[in-house]
Amino acid sequence: MRLRHIEVFHAVYSCGSVTRAAEVLKVSQPSVSKVLAHAEQQLGYALFDRARGKLIPTPEAHQLFVEVAQVNDRVDHLRQVAVSLRSLDKGTIKIAATTAFSIDFLPAAMASYQKAHKDIFFNLETLKYEELTEALMDQRIDIGLAYDQGNLPGIIGELLGYGRFVVLASDSMNPDKQGPLRLDDLAGLPFIKLDNQGSLDRSLTTRIKASGVELTPVGIAGSFQLAKALVSHGLGVCIADEVTARSGPADGIVIRELEPEFSFRISALHIDRESTSQISKEFIQHLKTRLADFLGNIKPTG
Repeated sequence: MRLRHIEVFHAVYSCGSVTRAAEVLKVSQPSVSKVLAHAEQQLGYALFDRARGKLIPTPEAHQLFVEVAQVNDRVDHLRQVAVSLRSLDKGTIKIAATTAFSIDFLPAAMASYQKAHKDIFFNLETLKYEELTEALMDQRIDIGLAYDQGNLPGIIGELLGYGRFVVLASDSMNPDKQGPLRLDDLAGLPFIKLDNQGSLDRSLTTRIKASGVELTPVGIAGSFQLAKALVSHGLGVCIADEVTARSGPADGIVIRELEPEFSFRISALHIDRESTSQISKEFIQHLKTRLADFLGNIKPTG
């Protein structure tokens, strides 16, 4: 089967009619019918039975479609890559980040970089971790910024630095103890849990359970950003990553160090060094410098 045969057969099988397939392919109905008939002629068997104006897939068509669907998916992927390459420019950086980095850190890093590189054009989007890695594999983005979960086939995580977990409390619930706080310092205080949907909050939950400290949950937040917002309104205290702690509104919120320290990797993700443009490599180094400054600005309070 030729590629055009595959495309038309996939459309007709999926849509159930020549009319709808023609609309999807943006061609005329006679054109679809002609290509379909030519495919059947080359194959030597019918793909559809025509009955009362309807197309009914033959047993052969059902078996063939399983393979055709895989080929069609690969062709779609090829088209996405082709579009990406067409727009590729040494002065363009396509980057995606998880939410925590998109609030303050990454926009500030982009702005400071562009001051020294006036001709740079940024394409930025916020994605979930799974979407971000998929975008990298599809070459829709050059760089992904995230908490590094490690060991991703085909993706390199270039270490930018280490973040820490910190305690967030409102002015009214800030423990009187001076200096860093331990988990047992939070016992008895209303505590805002995370819902364990991400790897970072799952690792935090595991650490809390291993400590044996019994905390007093008053609610569950779907993200560190939501937990921080609840803290700002006096609902309780929470433990969050320090990027979130440093990003966005912080009125009425006190940031305290957590002891013993619990850290995690922050990485710039990309496919490989060979296919990474020089401007992207330079921007990754800029991110590393800016991250050190950004996290260094967090000082324990109280």
